Amino acid sequence: MGAKVRYYCKVKALTIAVDGYASCGKSTLAKDLAAALGYRYIDSGAMYRAVTWYLLEHRLAAEEGPTLQAALDTMVLDFVVKDGFTVLILNGQEPGLALRSMEVNRMVSPVSALHSVRIAMVERQRAFATRAGLTMDGRDIGTYVFPEAELKIFVQSRPEIRAARRLAELRKAGERQWTLDEVLANLRDRDTLDSNRDFAPLRRADDAVDLDNSDLNREEQLAWALDLALARGAVRP
Repeated sequence: MGAKVRYYCKVKALTIAVDGYASCGKSTLAKDLAAALGYRYIDSGAMYRAVTWYLLEHRLAAEEGPTLQAALDTMVLDFVVKDGFTVLILNGQEPGLALRSMEVNRMVSPVSALHSVRIAMVERQRAFATRAGLTMDGRDIGTYVFPEAELKIFVQSRPEIRAARRLAELRKAGERQWTLDEVLANLRDRDTLDSNRDFAPLRRADDAVDLDNSDLNREEQLAWALDLALARGAVRP
């Protein structure tokens, strides 16, 4: 069941960066916070997943070069609200749950580490902030994409909880062949790759507020984040 949210119709337009490790719940938090504040929500991780999915679908190598750059130059990425949910559209197509496949999970960190991919996606991410009021989640939002964001949240949760969440996602997408141990190993590999890449690695911004949501439900973490947003300038009606 979705979280019950309180809606505020009069707010100061903040840029809110939500960063953290894979499957820590940062996308859920960022989406719920955007809905409660009437902000636009952008899932930066879905953008890197879309690039990864595109390369896999077109059997293109995940390596720097003119072929990759040509693909990036022609990609049209956007987010639209459909049936109350924000969905990613790539070149007019909605990849949907395919973005959460284990095949994409295995490749997304190496693809995201490619300099040309990172530059292309960050350029698009910053363009989304041309109008006021934005929440964006990812790995480097508070440190690289929006270092001046008014509110930065760094989300963490225990590894076994993160693995269980990702396994549930995979099963929802129809992939039932993976075990909890395999998913946990994949998450640890991704954490290592994301934290050690040369360009814009995953790390906590010095001015971020920490959230360990291991023992919080969806509504509790949203209430916590809304209190922070109000303290940073969001105004109750």
